[in-house]
Amino acid sequence: MAVFDTPRDAFGALRPACVQLTRVQTAENVCRLAARLAAVSGPALQELQEYVLFPLRSALRAPGPRRERLVQSALHCMASVLAATAVRSPRLLRELLAELCACLGPCPGLSPGPGPAAPTEDVKLAVTEVLHTLLHSASGDVILSLYRPSTLPLLGCAVSLLLGLAERERAKQLKVSALQCLQVVVLQCDCRQHRPLSEDEAQQCGDLFASFLPGVSLALSRVVTADIKQGHKPTVAAIRLFYLIVGLVMADAQLARVPESKEQLPENQSRLSEILVHRGPDWSKSTAEKLSLLLCKMVEFSSVHPHWKVRLELVELVHHLLRNCSRSLESSFTHLLKALVGLVNDESSEVQSRCNEVLQSIAEQRMVAQSRALADVLSENLHSLATALPRLMNSQDDMGKVSTLSLLLGYLKLLGPKINVVLNSTSHLGRLSKALMQVLELDVTDVKIVEDRRWGCEDSLQPGVQKGRCQRKYFRFFTEEKVFQLLQQVCRVLGYYGNLYLLVDHFMGLYSESAMYRKQAAMVLNELITGAAGLGVDVLQEREVSPNMDDLKASVTSILDEYTDQANWYLITSIDTEEVSHEQHPVHHTGLPAHPGGVCSTILLPSPELHAATRTMNSNIWQMCIQLEGVGCFAAVLGKEFRLLLLTALYPVLEKAGDKTLLISETALGTLAEMSEACGYGSVQQLINDNSDYLVNGISLGLRQLAQQPHASRVLDTMLRHSDASLLPLVEDVIQDVLSTLDQCYNSQASTFLGVLHSLMTALVQWFGSSCSEEQQQQSTECQNRTSPPGPQVVTARDMEQFFLDYIRQKQMAEGDVPDSGFEDADEVPPLAKPEPNNCETEGEAPLPSHAQLAKDVLERCIHLLSDRNLRVRLKVLDVLELCVTVLHPHGNHLLPMAHRVWPALVTRLISDDPLAVLRAFKVLCTLAQKCGDFLRPRFSRDVLPKLTSSLLSQAPASARAGPVYTHTLAFKLQLAVLQGLGSLCQKLDMGESDLNKVTDACLIYLSAKQPRKLQEAAQSVFFHLMAVDPDRTWLLLTETCCLQGYEPPHASLRPVKLGGMGRQRNELTDNVRLLLERLQEHGAQEPPP
Repeated sequence: MAVFDTPRDAFGALRPACVQLTRVQTAENVCRLAARLAAVSGPALQELQEYVLFPLRSALRAPGPRRERLVQSALHCMASVLAATAVRSPRLLRELLAELCACLGPCPGLSPGPGPAAPTEDVKLAVTEVLHTLLHSASGDVILSLYRPSTLPLLGCAVSLLLGLAERERAKQLKVSALQCLQVVVLQCDCRQHRPLSEDEAQQCGDLFASFLPGVSLALSRVVTADIKQGHKPTVAAIRLFYLIVGLVMADAQLARVPESKEQLPENQSRLSEILVHRGPDWSKSTAEKLSLLLCKMVEFSSVHPHWKVRLELVELVHHLLRNCSRSLESSFTHLLKALVGLVNDESSEVQSRCNEVLQSIAEQRMVAQSRALADVLSENLHSLATALPRLMNSQDDMGKVSTLSLLLGYLKLLGPKINVVLNSTSHLGRLSKALMQVLELDVTDVKIVEDRRWGCEDSLQPGVQKGRCQRKYFRFFTEEKVFQLLQQVCRVLGYYGNLYLLVDHFMGLYSESAMYRKQAAMVLNELITGAAGLGVDVLQEREVSPNMDDLKASVTSILDEYTDQANWYLITSIDTEEVSHEQHPVHHTGLPAHPGGVCSTILLPSPELHAATRTMNSNIWQMCIQLEGVGCFAAVLGKEFRLLLLTALYPVLEKAGDKTLLISETALGTLAEMSEACGYGSVQQLINDNSDYLVNGISLGLRQLAQQPHASRVLDTMLRHSDASLLPLVEDVIQDVLSTLDQCYNSQASTFLGVLHSLMTALVQWFGSSCSEEQQQQSTECQNRTSPPGPQVVTARDMEQFFLDYIRQKQMAEGDVPDSGFEDADEVPPLAKPEPNNCETEGEAPLPSHAQLAKDVLERCIHLLSDRNLRVRLKVLDVLELCVTVLHPHGNHLLPMAHRVWPALVTRLISDDPLAVLRAFKVLCTLAQKCGDFLRPRFSRDVLPKLTSSLLSQAPASARAGPVYTHTLAFKLQLAVLQGLGSLCQKLDMGESDLNKVTDACLIYLSAKQPRKLQEAAQSVFFHLMAVDPDRTWLLLTETCCLQGYEPPHASLRPVKLGGMGRQRNELTDNVRLLLERLQEHGAQEPPP
């Protein structure tokens, strides 16, 4: 179709359709006109705009019943004409606006009277679209002609009709279209067609729209708080329109320019002056109060709306009103700030991000610092929230608690440097601190915290202790970790902005005031110092003055002195009498430090109540952990400046690192790691070594005053577990002090000092064990190389004869067919000058190294304590004894005499002692057998083996009948340990035939399928070792029990082979015996697998 570019051509093409539509107003004629319009260019249509619009307007005003199809077609056609042209006549704009409003129905407030039926939703939607297009097609000056007092009734009619559609219609698209059209009506659209209003133009529009503000705000608030079934789009559009029109009418800049008296209109407009509003102070105050109610309702509804776009628009509302109406809407700040701060931790990342941007903008513009009213509102909100905080934390779910604490944190961040105004108020600070004390109350009912103990030296000599072992805490009023993180941030923000001396003094007062607040106050103090240093704190604006290092050091020193005071450091954390007797009764505050030199015998007397309640011990454990974490925080804050405080802090922390309570010990180790890193040491080991002179001096003082300083041994124990061999020369004298003190008070302090000796010997094994083993192996290899002739050996008849003679002699000795002096000689200590089989040195022996001498001295004490009446002491002695043997292994001339001396007491432990001691003693026996070899064979054969085999035989029927619970009993563990170690004993000691017979008889019954599976496997291991000792004899024994196959003689002259196991019925031993025989056939006489 040809395009008509000139008005003349266009007129000729459009005239027939326009005339036809004017005469006959039908939808078909409208469609015909629309088709002709498509062929007309924009400039040509602009000249004919009113001519073309005339028949369309006539169709809208057609008399009689409204024909919906005609009206709808005419509206669409009108919209296309307006979209292609510009309205340049104010008159035309007003007429079209009035006619379009008439299509929506009568204006509210007028008597309806008889008239056409209400339009359908499709017509209403089409009208709103045409209105939207009309207002965008009007040029700048033309559109502004609409916003004059004389056109106020027309504007009011349009606003009322559109608000009615947005509020009462159910169609979502129509509601959104009406709100968007209304946004254009109030000149708040973001389109490019409309130029920005000048200051005077905006003032004029604000005066005009003030008349509509009550109705518009009420209607929009109802749309916002309507049923969420309407969807999020109408709600978002209503919130946006609300803050745009309120921000225009209530703008601080505009209200400041409002004249004191109302402008007088001409006499012919006297009625208009009645509806025009003067935005004076009284009106502004009254309107702000009413808007505050609406905002409160809208904020409460929108802040919990399920759709994130609604919450995001709420953030925009707060930002827009705070930026433009900070003075006029002071009464609404409470609701606005609550909404903004509450959405900081919204589940939507978009809402979170925008919320943080808005908060950052408020902080950068220093709105709070420059607005006294805003700071007062925040202070009041903070006070109210702190008052309600304990109740809210006790009643809300985890999400509610996160929201509440986010609100509290947001208030503090917004206050920023103004926070000191709040803290200087006794009421505000007291309310906030008591709220934190109640919310941070720990749950101290868990028995496991008290039960978890540190056994042995499982963490000894670690290459690097983990830094920052912050223990997971369990609180009474919440379980979510996010809640605790928010509380940490609250305390850190307080420390960052607040007066550090004031805060530390206040919370130190709470710390000393009551044991109920002590743990919470310590947590707050730790976070205050961290926040004051600017570590791990998230703020919106920088503080005005940062505390210098001297201020931090002074605060840290005062807190550290309070933490390490004996009344707060030595608390009952266990019902173990060994430890309870060492702890003070935590009642009196002494002001005496826990480090060496601050002792007071009257304070450290044993508590009259040894069995404290579990809750009390749990509470004490957590208090110690929090205080230890605090020491680590202080070290991180001060950095290398903390070195000056090591004299105060290091010794007490090392004490707690040696504590038997697992939680305290782990926390102290983490604190040591933080201290070493902060002070510039490469590791905990270097920290200990570089400060060992001070520590050793403190330990020496403690050992001399054991009643006053019972924890000196813990410090030494920790030093040994976390250092290296370079420490040994520094602590040798202290170790001798320990041994001397043990000699003097072994009845009361034996268990404590044995723990230190165990750590010492463990350290010596790890420091020197590998080198000693390599040296011993090297010496053995050299001896074998020198004694064995070169080249392959040729076996002669003489050699075979000598082999059988030796065999007969050994068999006679094993059966006891030797002179009586044989056993006497066996009990005598072998001459020291006689070299051991593994010792090739023939010259005078060299002096013992220092570590070996220490092991010998410790072994000397173990011999005396091995018969102690306290089972716990005997068990510790056996552990230390095993380690001593390992250290002395390369020095046989010293080890064998000591083994001879320890043997009688060890046999007693093996034969007639508590099963726990028997179990531990058997482990020592296995170590002795490995280290002493032939020296132990006759003693073991005579004193121990008969008892072991008889015990195994007597317990076998019980274990065969027992159920699955039996595997958890001590008897089972003892059987298992003996069976697991007996085979290696036989192999290492090269036992004789008679002894091997005893072992096989005792172990064979444990191959029964009726025995517990672990005992069967342990019995198999015995036979694996016996295969290495004497494979032929083991094969014969097993085939006598069960024979897998028959054996044909290689020649007819030979008798057939008959074995006891041939032809036997299957029994409970069959499966395990077959397994052993198969393994024997596969590997022959090779060493058994480990």
